[in-house]
Amino acid sequence: MSILSVENVTMSFGGRTIFEDVSFRLLNGEHVGLVGANGEGKSTFLGVITGQYTPDNGKVEWCNRITRGYLDQYAILSNEKTIKDVLSDAFLYLFEYEKEMIDAYEKMADCDENTMNKLMQDVGEIQEILDSSGFYTIDAKINQVASGLGLLDLGLDKKVSELSGGQRTKVLLAKLLLENPMILILDEPTNFLDEEHIAWLKQFLINYENAFILVSHDENFMNDVVNVIYHVEQGQFNRYSGNYENYLRMAEIKKRQQIAAYEKQQKEIDDLQDFIARNKARVATRNMANSRQKKLDKMEILEKPKDKIKPKFSFIEARTPGRVIVEAKDLVIGYDTALTRPLNFEIERNEKIAIKGVNGLGKTTLLKTILGKINSYSGKVFVDTFVEVGFFEQEDNGNNNTALEELWNVYPSSTNQEIRGMLARCGLTKDHIETSMKALSGGEKAKVRLAKIMNKEANVLVLDEPTNHLDIDAKEELKKAIKEFKGTVILVSHDPSFYEDIVTRVMNIEDYTTKII
Repeated sequence: MSILSVENVTMSFGGRTIFEDVSFRLLNGEHVGLVGANGEGKSTFLGVITGQYTPDNGKVEWCNRITRGYLDQYAILSNEKTIKDVLSDAFLYLFEYEKEMIDAYEKMADCDENTMNKLMQDVGEIQEILDSSGFYTIDAKINQVASGLGLLDLGLDKKVSELSGGQRTKVLLAKLLLENPMILILDEPTNFLDEEHIAWLKQFLINYENAFILVSHDENFMNDVVNVIYHVEQGQFNRYSGNYENYLRMAEIKKRQQIAAYEKQQKEIDDLQDFIARNKARVATRNMANSRQKKLDKMEILEKPKDKIKPKFSFIEARTPGRVIVEAKDLVIGYDTALTRPLNFEIERNEKIAIKGVNGLGKTTLLKTILGKINSYSGKVFVDTFVEVGFFEQEDNGNNNTALEELWNVYPSSTNQEIRGMLARCGLTKDHIETSMKALSGGEKAKVRLAKIMNKEANVLVLDEPTNHLDIDAKEELKKAIKEFKGTVILVSHDPSFYEDIVTRVMNIEDYTTKII
């Protein structure tokens, strides 16, 4: 049975045509993965099917009485609520049923026999709903999901206002899973999850009986949980049955077939044009030449399959600093309270270090303390005088500047053409470059932030979750650029497959935290 039907939808956003005349279907029980490069329109498509955006043309139809839950990249939570409050909101409809039942019992104290019978029937129906929905085990359900996603470590009484962006995403995801909708729609759910929580979510989705639509650039995660792939490229959607690995095989076969068909047609066109040119002037062969011209005129010309635009990342190396880049002496990081025990460590020139650990323990705080952007809670951190830092910050919600203006503010002496070249090397097209930052996808914004640090000299790269939102080609290119960089790298990441073969050592913040984990 088709749960969702999308027919001939066209969508423009931020002055760009994102996709044109596309169709899509979701069948009961399908686990669908949307894949494609940054900026191809995956998140926009989710916005269209959930009603956030109205398409320019086409039709979106959900089947009747469907319940759906949507986790997007930039959802908002009320700052006044605790984590427990937010998770309990997943069961609001059950609490409303309970209130209705209590009201019915109160009415029974003074009513006639007919009303009593009606109230008893209503109470019985509500009680059955509450029992079948597990209303009396809500706390256990909340604890189970909160534990799986690491929220118990934070404390369910903690206010949303005190949470980091990654922690908020975990809360939203937990609430969504507790709601148990008939359809899950997940946009980059693993971006802010730690390894163990990604494993938990993976198992949850493998066992999920209902349908879901997933956008993710995590190949291994995607491969294990989906059974249908839609490839989004150049405004078109192509459907493939099977997991991610099968999609890669089938897409490669399809591309080879398209290239072969294009080359065959080009040869046929060349042969026809050659025959026409040699024979149209001769009376004896003019009719044959005209016949071939008619055939040529009626031919539906195939387009040559376009190569994907791939980014090219590299970093400009500054002068060589001293042997010890960073030295921490009894360093404690934190704001109002200490987040760690005293840290004593050195980072030497040309080391490449990954900092790992569950969210909320202070990885970003440690980076900003080393860079002097925030003060230490106690202790000292010394940075070599000749350090030149390229700092990639984790998130940027965007502003009304175009990507061109955003980079020009950093490099005001560069020409328009030079700025465009910097952005183009990061895989951004003319449309992206002239689009406001607010309208760009998470991956496109990340590429603009990379362009900001790629074009200045640096001998230390400080990268805070640089792979969040980046598509697969961009992640591979960034990995290559970090390998080739001759300076020091301090990298925060939850993705061991990205950093394991490029770092010289791993620092686990969990070894120093003051929190119970």
